Amino acid sequence: MSLLGLLSDVVDLLDSLRTVTPAQGDDDPVLAGFLHDAKRFVLKNRQIADEAPLQIYCAGLVFAPQTSIIRTEFKAALPAWVRQLPQVDETWSAELQTLEGHLRSVRSVAFSRNGRLLASGSDDHTVRLWDPTTGALQETLEGHSRSVESVAFSPDGRLLASGSDDHTVRLWDLATGALQETLQGHSRSIWSVAFSPDGRLLASGSGDDTVRLWDLATGALQETLQGHSRSVWSVAFSPDGQLLASGSCDRTVRIWDLATGALQGTLEGYLGAVRSVIFSPNSRLLASSSDDYTVRLWDLATGVLQETLEGHSDSVWSVAFSPDSRLLASSSSDRTVRLWDLATGALHKTLRGHSRSVWSVAFSPDGRLLASGCDDRTVRLWDPAIGALQGNLQGHSRSVLSVAFSPDGRLLASGSDDDTVRLWDPATGALQETFEGHSASVLSVAFSPDGRLLASGSDDHTVRL
Repeated sequence: MSLLGLLSDVVDLLDSLRTVTPAQGDDDPVLAGFLHDAKRFVLKNRQIADEAPLQIYCAGLVFAPQTSIIRTEFKAALPAWVRQLPQVDETWSAELQTLEGHLRSVRSVAFSRNGRLLASGSDDHTVRLWDPTTGALQETLEGHSRSVESVAFSPDGRLLASGSDDHTVRLWDLATGALQETLQGHSRSIWSVAFSPDGRLLASGSGDDTVRLWDLATGALQETLQGHSRSVWSVAFSPDGQLLASGSCDRTVRIWDLATGALQGTLEGYLGAVRSVIFSPNSRLLASSSDDYTVRLWDLATGVLQETLEGHSDSVWSVAFSPDSRLLASSSSDRTVRLWDLATGALHKTLRGHSRSVWSVAFSPDGRLLASGCDDRTVRLWDPAIGALQGNLQGHSRSVLSVAFSPDGRLLASGSDDDTVRLWDPATGALQETFEGHSASVLSVAFSPDGRLLASGSDDHTVRL
């Protein structure tokens, strides 16, 4: 099948066969086990099979785990001239596959809303579209002449937007892989792109100090939102689609009315760069963190500063709202995580225990746990209601840069400078898996919407599933 270029069909066929085996799984566990093992073997070795099919007997079988059914069944096919077989794992690891092809660092990864596509933007000037189920490269979207800094899928999954250092935003038709529009107008790098919740508008933030709003029905520039005096690093639509927030190195956050394109409010007062902006789930508040050691809460109905949350003694890197919008978590280089009561603006709890900068915080989907990733090589789990430490997840050998809960809250992923991704059970704190394979820092981790896949983006130029 690989000689015919149909290796992806093998994965589909194995999946089809597996759907009819559960009913007979108790009677014939050998068949079910064989099909599962065969899929793992194909996914692990698909790049070898695509490029040099006959090498599957050497590179594939030789490096298959000791207990692999495929290895056992085809043991006679192991090359006789290999005198010393390599040491291999006992069983299959949790890493399904490595998506290779980019020639330089991967800057951004994003799943489509239905989880059927994964996009990756790279310093090699391309965007690649992958099938997360089979690992097959679906398309290489070429056209940018410099690094691709940001990628985003439209809510309906029909379009992909990519923002680049070449000063353009490109819109790609995902049904055909064709370039639909090149949105020109920015005069410097584009750092962030975001679709409105209804998919009718695209926002782009740029090093030219502007935010641009594009009409996706026509590809026309609808508004140029001016006012920032330095690069715009992040843009975010409110969940109800009525407002847009932009955060800038000019130490302000600006709120824009999307119906008119008018500036609704300028959130000022920062003494340092604005690191992050985030809307509350109910669209009533905006939180922003800054190098001036503060978190600011803004009332989106009035544009008025509601609270300046002071207490941190160093830069605030990450903020996250609880799912019910009652609490806000902030993490800082001052080695603490702080929890704020949004009804009063009062400090709810100061979570101490980390010994170095805390880079990332994330609430579980039910709001009962808070995870924090730190330079001290640990992930800590907290009960946000009482501020108690629930678990200290140790195992990483370098800084933890990113944490993410699965959609059902049953798993927690952490990406680290030690080149690994670790998967934890938040209920027990037990390490479920250590995903090895990256050869450089893991900068970001993200679960697919159905929670069945995890993507990791790294400085080693790859995205792994």
